[in-house]
Amino acid sequence: MEFTDILISLIKIIVMFVVVLVTVAELVYTERKISAWIQNRIGPNRVGWKGLLQPYADVIKLLLKEDIVPTAANKFIHTLAPVISIGVAFSTLAVVPIAGETISMFGREVQMVIADVNIGILYILALTSMGVYGLTLSGWSSNNKYSLLGGLRSSAQMISYELSMGLSVIGVVMVTGSLQLTDVVTHQAGWMWNMVLQPVGFITFVVAAFAETNRTPFDLPEAEPELVGGYHTEYSSFKFALFFLAEYANMITASAVITTLYLGGWQVPYLELLQLPSGIVVALQILAFVVKVAFMLFVFQWVRWTVPRFRYDQLMDLGWKVMLPIALANVIATGIVILLIS
Repeated sequence: MEFTDILISLIKIIVMFVVVLVTVAELVYTERKISAWIQNRIGPNRVGWKGLLQPYADVIKLLLKEDIVPTAANKFIHTLAPVISIGVAFSTLAVVPIAGETISMFGREVQMVIADVNIGILYILALTSMGVYGLTLSGWSSNNKYSLLGGLRSSAQMISYELSMGLSVIGVVMVTGSLQLTDVVTHQAGWMWNMVLQPVGFITFVVAAFAETNRTPFDLPEAEPELVGGYHTEYSSFKFALFFLAEYANMITASAVITTLYLGGWQVPYLELLQLPSGIVVALQILAFVVKVAFMLFVFQWVRWTVPRFRYDQLMDLGWKVMLPIALANVIATGIVILLIS
């Protein structure tokens, strides 16, 4: 690999990192505003214009707090756990394409994706399955019974919903015939989005994404009335901020993956018929991707403040007795339809 290629990849990584960090900060603001709107309150309105700088004030407050580690905790694992969570959340975005057209940079045609690997879907499934280690290890290393219960709940929950999520994606792979995410998006040209072709898989994947990100109604690993704070009970200051950042980064990742797999990714229906200049096409494709991701982020926040938390037995029953059979049936039905029309 030449130096120019390394430089281009580095620029992509830095841009992605900065965009996600800024988006996370504003997501905290929009979450509080949306919850206030739903509950007929005002929400943050003091720091900055309309309260827009409130998330940054919260970050400064967290960084200035004392970092407390329990005496009997495993200090190395206690520190490593939030790093795992945030690392997985950011790394998953590396294979998600945000536009189909290329742009010129340093005399090269650069794709709008950090790494366009031919096993992109497997890469996403592999990384998301590793996310459970951060939560489980944080619960175990804290030497706190509530934290341990939160970590165990997280591992059981993620194993349950990983199966449904993987089976949902199999339907997309069968329809597309490729594991490469750019091929998946290209296959959804026009209105042939996988949300239309795979409606059952789409619903199953979205529900599994809620469980994977530990968002209400699937936030059992950190249920305050039952576990105080769950896996992050013994975390404070910067480490707690990392878990907070990881949760919202996972929301962005989940929304980007849902957009790519089911909502057409960067596709703007029949945009190619307008024969616009390449630069305008890239801008419109990026805008389309951002709007779809923003819509899914709104859905995540909307559901949190609308649907009550499940009981733990209801959560597991839904994963094993409802979603898993439905996902299996969807794979079988997809295979039959492909055989009949081929």
